[in-house]
Amino acid sequence: MTALLSSLNTVGVILGAMAFVALIEAAIPLHQRGRWNKEHLGPNLALTFLTFATNSVFNVALVLILAWTHSKGAGLLHLSAMPALVSTAVVVIVLDFAFYVAHVTMHAIPGFWRYHSVHHSDPAVDVTTTIRQHPGESVIRYVFMAAPALALGASPAAFSVYRVWSVLNGLLEHANIRVPRYLDILSWVVTTPNMHKVHHSRIQKQTDSNYGNIFAIFDRLFATYTPCEQGLSITYGLDGLDNSATQTTAGLLALPFRQTTATAAEPIAAPQLS
Repeated sequence: MTALLSSLNTVGVILGAMAFVALIEAAIPLHQRGRWNKEHLGPNLALTFLTFATNSVFNVALVLILAWTHSKGAGLLHLSAMPALVSTAVVVIVLDFAFYVAHVTMHAIPGFWRYHSVHHSDPAVDVTTTIRQHPGESVIRYVFMAAPALALGASPAAFSVYRVWSVLNGLLEHANIRVPRYLDILSWVVTTPNMHKVHHSRIQKQTDSNYGNIFAIFDRLFATYTPCEQGLSITYGLDGLDNSATQTTAGLLALPFRQTTATAAEPIAAPQLS
């Protein structure tokens, strides 16, 4: 019950943060609102709440397992007596690296891309795009997240710190906000909005870069970084998926199951190579 209440409280925090970011978008937009900003609102919110429901089930289950393993002293973190703050930092960094690996994998494997393409097919990127996610992608993400969390023996508190930080940073990354260029110096360490906007390009070379969620250092280390300034003039979405039927809630949920001859190099309606 405690895990469920914690999950519901987190949802409330996220919704409040989304509303606050939306107000900032209205005040200092990167791009003026167009047709798709209005038309994608309903489907994006529907998929957001579906993701909340799906993730709550996975989250409660994983937190309960982590509480049990932590109480038993299981996991790599229990091999040394490190302070709670240090162990939490380790958990956040390792789980964010797991996210990076999962993200790269979702672009590289056609079966995974089918689900992840739902997120990338949004023709307008703003705060509502953040959790526009197919339930199938939630399964993939939690598998990649649960494995290292259990191996480390992460505490439920440390796991919660990562989850909340991850989502809040995601809201900022996707927000249609005009960010001062000088702040992009932060992309040496963390993922900035301009940096992440590149990832939503229709040009595959740009789409297959800037995978990081919280930390940008993994993109730097593994040569998947594209300069932030390119994110200021991105055309969002995926070619061939702009039709109104696809951009409905039902159309997006059905998208991974459409017949295709996709390959790893050219997944469902993949962006055209530059």
